[in-house]
Amino acid sequence: MFDMDTTIQVSKDLREELQKRKRHSKESYEDVIWDLIEDTMELSEETLKEIEQSRKEIKEGKVIPFEKLKKELGL
Repeated sequence: MFDMDTTIQVSKDLREELQKRKRHSKESYEDVIWDLIEDTMELSEETLKEIEQSRKEIKEGKVIPFEKLKKELGL
């Protein structure tokens, strides 16, 4: 079997977001997408659960803004 390139459709918003994530102007969208995929593959199940828990705590307001924490600690 042989590899076959294909074309995909993306929204203008997604294309703009991919453009922002390029490290240099000649980088392809495929490279950007592979970098994003690799980033998520490197996270363990435990880390993903912790991230989800953190997002939940943020939504519930169970966080202290950095500036407030610095002030409380006298930094």
